[in-house]
Amino acid sequence: MEKLLKVQDLHTSFFTYAGEVKAVRGISFDLDRGEAIGIVGESGCGKSVTMMSILRLLTDTGKIKKGNAYFEGRDLTKLTNEEMLKIRGNEISMIFQDPMTSLNPVFTIGDQLREPLIRHKKMNKAEASKKAIELLRLVGIPEAEKRLKQYPHEFSGGMRQRVMIAMALACDPKLVIADEPTTALDVTIQAQILELMKELKNKINTSIILITHDLGVVADLCNRINVMYGGIIVESGDKRDIFYRTAHPYTLGLLKSVPNPKTLVKERLKPIDGQPPDLIQPPIGCPFTPRCQFAMKICAEKQPPYFEINEGHRSACWLNHPDAPRTIPSLGRGRE
Repeated sequence: MEKLLKVQDLHTSFFTYAGEVKAVRGISFDLDRGEAIGIVGESGCGKSVTMMSILRLLTDTGKIKKGNAYFEGRDLTKLTNEEMLKIRGNEISMIFQDPMTSLNPVFTIGDQLREPLIRHKKMNKAEASKKAIELLRLVGIPEAEKRLKQYPHEFSGGMRQRVMIAMALACDPKLVIADEPTTALDVTIQAQILELMKELKNKINTSIILITHDLGVVADLCNRINVMYGGIIVESGDKRDIFYRTAHPYTLGLLKSVPNPKTLVKERLKPIDGQPPDLIQPPIGCPFTPRCQFAMKICAEKQPPYFEINEGHRSACWLNHPDAPRTIPSLGRGRE
């Protein structure tokens, strides 16, 4: 079956007064229909820029230099602005990170929910209002008719995020991109939003790309995970591979820096020392080398290729080379 989305060797740069920032440096991944995948990494690794490149929402200084993003066989990087306007919000929608800045404060919630329905579905105002009420009910907002007339500042953070999800689902898109949808919410609301997204995925079979730095969030929602660092994907696989057969030191560092509520052994959390690489002058070798406790000479000299750990699980780390030392039990061989 044809993949819903197939990204191949995507390179995106920002041209600033300080120089060219190579934010995305050769990203490749795919997405099946009805599947949820996660893109994980710390701030500045290129997660959001990858998605903005796919949607062609880059700022004036941003440019896709190379690569393709095929959505149902159409290369989004080659479409005109008019063609992209028909796709954004209609076939691909996005839930942005901060709903307070994403919702327009001078328009009511009803106005903002009706707009994509009138533009893409050609509904009149009455039809769009009826659909908007259904959407608010779908995402668990009570008194939907009353809420249509209210403004974003009259909603709590969790309710605003639910409105953003309702807007993203308004035109029954085939793909929803969620950019850290639970970052600004407390843990109780986070759990409710994730449960809502799972229910909606199962009900309407929408594919989801979840961008986050929280491994716990992706474990709950996603089937496959891509771990990004320094503008590249350093490890990808299903969630069991990522959590229990870790094959890259950066992934291992992420896992050790978050608490595991299921373990019976008390372990001190260990942050990843150092700073992310300067993408104006990206390293010629593995970008994680300066922060990696297992780094070897070759790591600084040459970017590692992707090593196939098992079917569907690959890692860009020299420790997975057949001739690499096997002194690190957590890498290369997996850890059950």
